[in-house]
Amino acid sequence: MSASVPVRSLPARKLAVSPITCADEYFTSLTQVLQQVPRAAIEEVAAVLLQAYEDGRTVFLFGNGGSASLASHFACDLGKGTAPKDGRRKRFRVVALTDNVPTLTAYANDNSYDDIFAEPLLNQIAPGDVVLAISCSGNSTNVLKALKVARQENAFLIGLTGFAGGRMKALCDVCLVVPSGNMQLIEDVHLSIAHCIFSIAHHQISRGALLSVKASNSND
Repeated sequence: MSASVPVRSLPARKLAVSPITCADEYFTSLTQVLQQVPRAAIEEVAAVLLQAYEDGRTVFLFGNGGSASLASHFACDLGKGTAPKDGRRKRFRVVALTDNVPTLTAYANDNSYDDIFAEPLLNQIAPGDVVLAISCSGNSTNVLKALKVARQENAFLIGLTGFAGGRMKALCDVCLVVPSGNMQLIEDVHLSIAHCIFSIAHHQISRGALLSVKASNSND
C-alpha cells in the first residue's frame, strides 16, 4: 500500500473554546462540529482499511484514556462486526494495542510509559500494515513514538485527532482532524467517525460476500 496519500487536515490555528453550561449549548456545539467534519477524508480512511482487509494486512489501533477505549471499541467493530456468519475464513485482521494490560504495564514499569505502544507494535507489525492512532491533542508522546516506529516499518499511518492536529498531523499519511478545541466534543465525533467507517466497511464486505456467493452458485 502506497504511503503517498496526501495529508487531509484543517489549517493549524487556535480554536476558541466557549464554556458549555447547558444541554442545549452542548448539542448545538456538537452539531456545529459535525457539520465541519471532512467527509472525503473519512471515505479515504474507509478505503484504506478495506484495502487492508482485501490484502490480508493487519490494522493496529491505539490511544490513551478515552482514545484507548475507542481503539478497543473500533477494533471490536471491525473484527467481530464484519465477520461473516457463514463460517468463511476471510476476516478483518485488527489488533487494539490497548487490550493487553499486562504488556502495557510491563513496559510502563520496566521501560517508560512512552514505550507502551511502540514496543508491542514492533513485535507484530509488517510492511504494508495499517496503523490507526487516536489522540485528541495529537501530541501524546507514546502515540507519536509508535507512529515513528510504524513509519520505519513501512506501514500506512492514519491519525484521528482534534484541535489543530498537533505533531501527529505531520507524521500521518491521512490525518482526520476534528475541528474543535473541546475534548468531549472531539471524543464524541471520533466515535461517530469510527461508526461511520465501520458502517461503510460492513456494507462493502457484506456486499462482496453476497457477490462471491452468487458467483459460486452460478458455477455449480
